[in-house]
Amino acid sequence: MRKVAMALTVAAALVVAGGAHAKGAKKPDATIQLSGGSVAAGVGLSWAKGTLSYKGKQYPITVNGLSVGDVGVTKIAASGKVYDLHKLEDFDGNYTAVGTGVTVAGGASGVAAKNQNGVRVDLFSTNKGVKFTLGASGIEMKVKE
Repeated sequence: MRKVAMALTVAAALVVAGGAHAKGAKKPDATIQLSGGSVAAGVGLSWAKGTLSYKGKQYPITVNGLSVGDVGVTKIAASGKVYDLHKLEDFDGNYTAVGTGVTVAGGASGVAAKNQNGVRVDLFSTNKGVKFTLGASGIEMKVKE
Protein backbone atom coordinates (compact mmCIF):
# COMPACT_ATOMS: atom_id res chain seq x y z
CA MET A 1 0.00 0.00 0.00
CA ARG A 2 2.83 2.39 0.84
CA LYS A 3 4.46 1.75 -2.57
CA VAL A 4 1.19 2.57 -4.32
CA ALA A 5 0.85 5.80 -2.33
CA MET A 6 4.45 6.70 -3.16
CA ALA A 7 3.89 6.03 -6.88
CA LEU A 8 0.77 8.21 -6.87
CA THR A 9 2.61 11.00 -5.05
CA VAL A 10 5.50 10.88 -7.53
CA ALA A 11 3.03 10.97 -10.42
CA ALA A 12 1.30 13.98 -8.89
CA ALA A 13 4.64 15.73 -8.43
CA LEU A 14 5.49 15.12 -12.09
CA VAL A 15 2.22 16.75 -13.09
CA VAL A 16 2.85 19.77 -10.86
CA ALA A 17 6.49 20.21 -11.88
CA GLY A 18 5.72 19.47 -15.51
CA GLY A 19 3.34 22.44 -15.76
CA ALA A 20 2.73 22.81 -19.49
CA HIS A 21 3.57 19.16 -20.08
CA ALA A 22 0.94 17.92 -17.67
CA LYS A 23 -1.94 18.43 -20.08
CA GLY A 24 -0.77 15.79 -22.53
CA ALA A 25 1.48 12.82 -22.84
CA LYS A 26 4.28 14.82 -24.42
CA LYS A 27 7.37 12.70 -24.82
CA PRO A 28 10.63 14.21 -23.58
CA ASP A 29 13.23 15.10 -26.20
CA ALA A 30 16.07 13.95 -23.93
CA THR A 31 16.86 12.75 -20.43
CA ILE A 32 19.58 13.65 -17.96
CA GLN A 33 21.27 11.80 -15.12
CA LEU A 34 23.24 13.69 -12.46
CA SER A 35 25.47 12.58 -9.63
CA GLY A 36 27.21 14.50 -6.88
CA GLY A 37 29.28 14.08 -3.75
CA SER A 38 29.45 15.09 -0.11
CA VAL A 39 27.57 17.97 1.47
CA ALA A 40 28.41 19.55 4.83
CA ALA A 41 26.17 21.56 7.16
CA GLY A 42 25.20 24.89 5.62
CA VAL A 43 27.15 24.31 2.40
CA GLY A 44 25.48 23.76 -0.94
CA LEU A 45 26.67 21.35 -3.56
CA SER A 46 27.27 22.47 -7.13
CA TRP A 47 26.80 19.46 -9.33
CA ALA A 48 29.98 18.41 -11.06
CA LYS A 49 28.88 15.84 -13.60
CA GLY A 50 26.01 14.43 -15.55
CA THR A 51 24.94 12.84 -18.80
CA LEU A 52 22.48 14.09 -21.41
CA SER A 53 20.88 11.34 -23.51
CA TYR A 54 19.73 12.94 -26.77
CA LYS A 55 18.85 11.31 -30.10
CA GLY A 56 20.45 8.01 -29.13
CA LYS A 57 23.76 9.54 -28.02
CA GLN A 58 25.24 10.26 -24.60
CA TYR A 59 26.80 13.68 -23.92
CA PRO A 60 28.70 14.61 -20.76
CA ILE A 61 27.34 17.78 -19.17
CA THR A 62 28.41 20.19 -16.46
CA VAL A 63 25.90 21.59 -13.99
CA ASN A 64 26.57 24.49 -11.63
CA GLY A 65 24.33 26.29 -9.18
CA LEU A 66 22.09 23.43 -8.05
CA SER A 67 22.36 23.14 -4.28
CA VAL A 68 21.28 20.46 -1.89
CA GLY A 69 20.12 21.73 1.48
CA ASP A 70 20.64 18.72 3.74
CA VAL A 71 23.31 17.92 6.29
CA GLY A 72 25.62 14.91 6.05
CA VAL A 73 24.59 13.72 2.60
CA THR A 74 27.44 11.91 0.87
CA LYS A 75 26.04 10.68 -2.44
CA ILE A 76 23.25 12.14 -4.47
CA ALA A 77 21.58 10.95 -7.66
CA ALA A 78 19.04 12.78 -9.77
CA SER A 79 17.36 12.26 -13.09
CA GLY A 80 15.34 14.47 -15.33
CA LYS A 81 13.36 14.85 -18.50
CA VAL A 82 14.21 17.49 -21.08
CA TYR A 83 11.53 19.10 -23.24
CA ASP A 84 11.60 21.46 -26.23
CA LEU A 85 15.21 20.58 -27.12
CA HIS A 86 15.27 21.01 -30.89
CA LYS A 87 19.05 21.00 -31.33
CA LEU A 88 21.92 20.10 -29.00
CA GLU A 89 23.22 23.69 -28.80
CA ASP A 90 19.94 24.83 -27.26
CA PHE A 91 20.66 22.77 -24.12
CA ASP A 92 23.46 25.12 -22.96
CA GLY A 93 22.33 28.00 -20.81
CA ASN A 94 21.15 29.37 -17.51
CA TYR A 95 18.01 27.64 -16.23
CA THR A 96 15.66 29.45 -13.88
CA ALA A 97 12.86 27.95 -11.83
CA VAL A 98 9.44 27.45 -13.39
CA GLY A 99 6.76 27.38 -10.70
CA THR A 100 7.68 26.02 -7.29
CA GLY A 101 9.83 23.14 -6.15
CA VAL A 102 8.10 19.90 -5.25
CA THR A 103 8.91 17.68 -2.29
CA VAL A 104 7.54 14.18 -2.74
CA ALA A 105 6.55 11.77 0.05
CA GLY A 106 9.40 9.49 1.00
CA GLY A 107 11.92 12.30 0.65
CA ALA A 108 12.22 12.71 -3.11
CA SER A 109 12.38 16.27 -4.41
CA GLY A 110 11.82 17.95 -7.75
CA VAL A 111 12.47 21.20 -9.56
CA ALA A 112 11.37 22.45 -12.98
CA ALA A 113 13.62 24.92 -14.80
CA LYS A 114 13.72 26.59 -18.22
CA ASN A 115 16.57 28.27 -20.11
CA GLN A 116 16.79 31.24 -22.48
CA ASN A 117 16.27 28.91 -25.49
CA GLY A 118 12.95 27.60 -24.13
CA VAL A 119 14.43 24.23 -23.12
CA ARG A 120 12.75 22.87 -20.00
CA VAL A 121 14.21 20.37 -17.52
CA ASP A 122 12.11 18.59 -14.90
CA LEU A 123 14.66 17.26 -12.42
CA PHE A 124 13.99 14.81 -9.57
CA SER A 125 16.14 13.59 -6.72
CA THR A 126 15.99 9.91 -5.91
CA ASN A 127 17.59 10.30 -2.47
CA LYS A 128 15.52 10.26 0.68
CA GLY A 129 15.49 13.53 2.56
CA VAL A 130 17.25 15.58 -0.14
CA LYS A 131 15.76 18.92 -1.14
CA PHE A 132 16.95 20.83 -4.22
CA THR A 133 17.34 24.59 -4.29
CA LEU A 134 18.44 26.77 -7.17
CA GLY A 135 21.43 29.06 -6.85
CA ALA A 136 20.77 32.82 -6.81
CA SER A 137 21.19 33.04 -10.58
CA GLY A 138 19.63 29.66 -11.39
CA ILE A 139 21.36 26.56 -12.73
CA GLU A 140 23.95 26.70 -15.47
CA MET A 141 24.01 23.57 -17.63
CA LYS A 142 26.08 22.89 -20.71
CA VAL A 143 27.41 20.08 -22.83
CA LYS A 144 31.13 19.44 -22.26
CA GLU A 145 33.27 19.82 -25.32
